Amino acid sequence: MAVSTQLKRVDFIFNNENDWEKVLSSSIKKNPQDLINELISSELKGRGGAGFPTGLKWKLAAEAKDEAKYIICNADEGEPGTFKDREILSKVPYKVLTAMAICGYIIGAKEGFIYLRGEYRFLLDELLKAIEEFHYYCQEIKFGFTIKIFMGSGAYICGEETALMESMEGKRGEPRNKPPFPTQHGYMSKPTVINNVETLVHTYTIFKYGAKKFYDLGVQYSRGTKLFSVSGDTPKPGIYELELGMSLQDFVYEFGDGDTKAVQVGGASGFLVPRKKFKDAAIGFKGKLTGISLPTGGSMMLFNSSRSMYNVLDNYLEFFREESCGQCTPCRVGCQQLLLGIKAVKRGEKPASYLDKLLRLTETMQLTAKCGLGQSVANSFSSIVENFQEEMIY
Repeated sequence: MAVSTQLKRVDFIFNNENDWEKVLSSSIKKNPQDLINELISSELKGRGGAGFPTGLKWKLAAEAKDEAKYIICNADEGEPGTFKDREILSKVPYKVLTAMAICGYIIGAKEGFIYLRGEYRFLLDELLKAIEEFHYYCQEIKFGFTIKIFMGSGAYICGEETALMESMEGKRGEPRNKPPFPTQHGYMSKPTVINNVETLVHTYTIFKYGAKKFYDLGVQYSRGTKLFSVSGDTPKPGIYELELGMSLQDFVYEFGDGDTKAVQVGGASGFLVPRKKFKDAAIGFKGKLTGISLPTGGSMMLFNSSRSMYNVLDNYLEFFREESCGQCTPCRVGCQQLLLGIKAVKRGEKPASYLDKLLRLTETMQLTAKCGLGQSVANSFSSIVENFQEEMIY
């Protein structure tokens, strides 16, 4: 198997030097605006998949005028194929806690929450011990900040930030209309910063080493590193920290089994890239390099020639139909009709041309669905149907 020389591995996140006390105490001695400037100059973008600039998010929350503010760590890692955040919380929890505290210092929040996925209850005891030790140190240095854990209940939709806040407030986990955005009107109607677990750990790296060290990694518009959950038909499944900006071809050279026909980038809500487009696809945020630019929350699923792309799509649509909160019609009805539609085509009850109608339905869902769940169904559906149409029919 060929090995890529372009793929650059890094070890910032899981490199545990156990110096979080020093990072925290030195950071809270600095001017909050200087810390925000450091984040902005690093060009760190959210690692949950959306890619919103982290420095700008913290800046907006800091500028909001309110006595009470909150910082929430989104640990509701429910995207199929993603398993990196649980390892961060298991191996380096103090980096997450420290980053939350520094964010609290910057925006003026005294309280933070970790919204932990319901299926991650096995992490709870160790996390509570880490939080207890963290609180003890905060008291020691006379820094008033506390962190609590809120357990999710296994709903995929609660990974969406506003549905997560609704859940925390004791309501049904359904997305809110935006605007207003959480930095102005978030948890308990107060200014709130919500960041993914990995995003927070990257801020720790920046506060420890400086923005330049992070900025120098990756490429234009896609700075720094990213954790990838690699699974599927690969001889090397696992979690890898890699520089952004690599081509998908390089990724497949490194992790493929020699027969990779497609890669699902970004989990079920991401894009499926066929072999013929590996060279033109790069992993990063829009606006960088040439060809296709693929942002990702970290899931990379490899499929070889033994896999039926119809079965893959059928599996995704079953998942989306089950996990749709049902609040908006485009998602609630759309997911059902897409699933029924591909089954009808496969059984010969509908002509192959019916797939074009289903593709138009995904375009409607993308434009009219209330949140990212309904909007992103089009990503996997269109990329699988357009590139593997014959497998949908025969």
